Amino acid sequence: MTRCRFWRLDRHPEGNTDFARFLSLQEEDCAPLADGEVRIATEWLSMDAGTRMWMSPRTDGYQPPLPLGSKMVGLVLGRVIESADAGYPVGALVRGFGQWADVATVVPALTGLEVVDETVADPRQHFGALGMNAWTAYVGVKEVASVKPGEWLVVSAAAGATGSLACQVGRNLGAKVVGIAGGADKCRYLTEEVGVDMAIDYRNEDVDARLAEVPGGVNAFFDNVGGPILDAVLGNMAHYGRVAVCGMVAGYDTDAPMPGPAKFDQVLMRRLRIEGFFIPDFLHRGAEFMPQLREWLDAGKLAVRFDETAGLENVLTAYERMLTGKNIGKVVVKL
Repeated sequence: MTRCRFWRLDRHPEGNTDFARFLSLQEEDCAPLADGEVRIATEWLSMDAGTRMWMSPRTDGYQPPLPLGSKMVGLVLGRVIESADAGYPVGALVRGFGQWADVATVVPALTGLEVVDETVADPRQHFGALGMNAWTAYVGVKEVASVKPGEWLVVSAAAGATGSLACQVGRNLGAKVVGIAGGADKCRYLTEEVGVDMAIDYRNEDVDARLAEVPGGVNAFFDNVGGPILDAVLGNMAHYGRVAVCGMVAGYDTDAPMPGPAKFDQVLMRRLRIEGFFIPDFLHRGAEFMPQLREWLDAGKLAVRFDETAGLENVLTAYERMLTGKNIGKVVVKL
């Protein structure tokens, strides 16, 4: 009988720290597979800010809340060790939504599970330049924000996984890029490694004043954060600008709805278009995005810095690092 260790959601968290008060590490025997299920020996776990919303009791989020007592859900990368679905043979390297567990059991059709390319030198790239953070960046910049060569693109939370990839997608599409991040180290990373044209340290600089330096105004904004940074950008948008909203990190630490932008009138004054998008809505198009992303990865035009923690028992430490902005790049846990 296969044993499984997993993180269980016991209480709804308060804030973005001390998660050990709300989740506990459990162990059990794995139940026999049902028809269509696949069992995965997890090798890597992806830490993603959006999962914080699933821990909340809010019913108006982009996903139903995870019931208390449930195994915590997240993206996993690992090998199939048992399968009741012929499309996922034993030994295959797969990625999809599973559990924060050393052994994840999933229904492929419901979890976006897919067999991934093993020719990729660093398997972590299936959470990086070839993963859902990259899909989010690609869809948000190219399709939702409709960025064109020569335009100015602003990205918030730019030193994180999705943000740093969005900066690079914009650069690769010919845009001039402004990255907003917290701290001198992150801004140095954005200018020296990511290749942005301007980095703004929101902790130590006046974001509004710095954005006013953008010639002609901001044409497109890739928003991971919401809150005061969204207000600062709205007041500096060019006419007919586009805002692609993929995250609201500024409001994930509370169960209350986030207040709307104080400068919402600029949507009318500047004739802006604001559109929210959620990457699980695009999972069926993953194969469509991969050739371009792989080409950029192989050419060194799409890079990810990994912030890695070892051990299932240290998942909460890694998760808190990501939610409190202590990381640069993609936070992953190696099992």
